Amino acid sequence: MASGGVVKHILLARFKEEVTPERLDELIRGYAALVGAVPSMKAFHWGTDVSIENMHQGFTHVFESTFESTGGVKEYIEHPAHVEFANQFLPVLEKALMIDYKPASVN
Repeated sequence: MASGGVVKHILLARFKEEVTPERLDELIRGYAALVGAVPSMKAFHWGTDVSIENMHQGFTHVFESTFESTGGVKEYIEHPAHVEFANQFLPVLEKALMIDYKPASVN
């Protein structure tokens, strides 16, 4: 797989019950702030599950980050701002699923 080209980093999350709405808001703002702190992180979007299919397996939130390349994802993972944020974010997760992918169109 080539390292160039846009990569989407998807995190599905279920937060621990004790996480207050205020703390959750603070964490989401911190996540979004990484766009300004990590040069390879080009965009950030998030949302909560609104599916009527009830196939979310307990995941309630989705976080999508856009990077310039797979190398950019590596830079993000190692960046001090991300490390500091992850040390706050990961402990409040009940469960998480992460996947990186290169968007492709059907030809």
